[in-house]
Amino acid sequence: MKRVLANTIYEDRPTFPVGMNILDKDQADSMRPGTEDPAKERGTFDVDHRAGGLDVPSVAHTMIGMRRLDNIQECVEQVLRDGVPGDFIETGVWRGGACILMRSLLKAHGVEDRNVWLADSFAGVPVTSEDSHPLDQGMEFHNLNWVLSCSEEQVRENFARYDLLDDQVKFLPGMFADTLPTAPIDRLAILRMDGDLYESTMDALVNLYPKLSVGGFAIVDDYVIPACKQAVHDYRREHGIDEPIETVDVTGVYWRRTH
Repeated sequence: MKRVLANTIYEDRPTFPVGMNILDKDQADSMRPGTEDPAKERGTFDVDHRAGGLDVPSVAHTMIGMRRLDNIQECVEQVLRDGVPGDFIETGVWRGGACILMRSLLKAHGVEDRNVWLADSFAGVPVTSEDSHPLDQGMEFHNLNWVLSCSEEQVRENFARYDLLDDQVKFLPGMFADTLPTAPIDRLAILRMDGDLYESTMDALVNLYPKLSVGGFAIVDDYVIPACKQAVHDYRREHGIDEPIETVDVTGVYWRRTH
């Protein structure tokens, strides 16, 4: 399942050559579909880049790479073994691959009393402005929404391709600040955050971390991004969270809640 989600089977090209400054709008736009013969500049599939989640796949259902997929499996199976109560959620799902893996693991283990929640705008990364958090200002990921956005309809279709679209898959469409405060979730065992920005990460922590059961896992996909990292540290400091942060790969981290 993980190899299929990351498409190490058919080895699709990356959307951008690894190392490109994708926040340079002109460079990124040159990779848009339909631009004149961009194939040479895109580079070719590289198994190490895909394992580390260092490329943006053109076809695969996830960009988090094999190591972060392994981390999801390890965390899910640990909470199942230990009977940690709660559902699973990812805030920022792109094409849905990480959540498809979560749902597949529940099915493989015959678990029918937990849900997988997908929170996303389904329209890409929010536009930042001078009113945004200072660390988010200038983070123009919205210029990449031609590749970073994926509609709810498409994500549902991706689940259906694996025969995993059912009543245990729940969608929370909209901006995190609007949807997470009133999300009908009692408890969580897995909280996976992939929102890139300070405000998106903080919205997830403020509204969902109090629902994370002791023994559950908080996973941060974008810890390498300074804005995201600062949000994590600010929230942990404010709430006295002292569990050690463990490294997954060059961008991902996690910790297990102990109190």
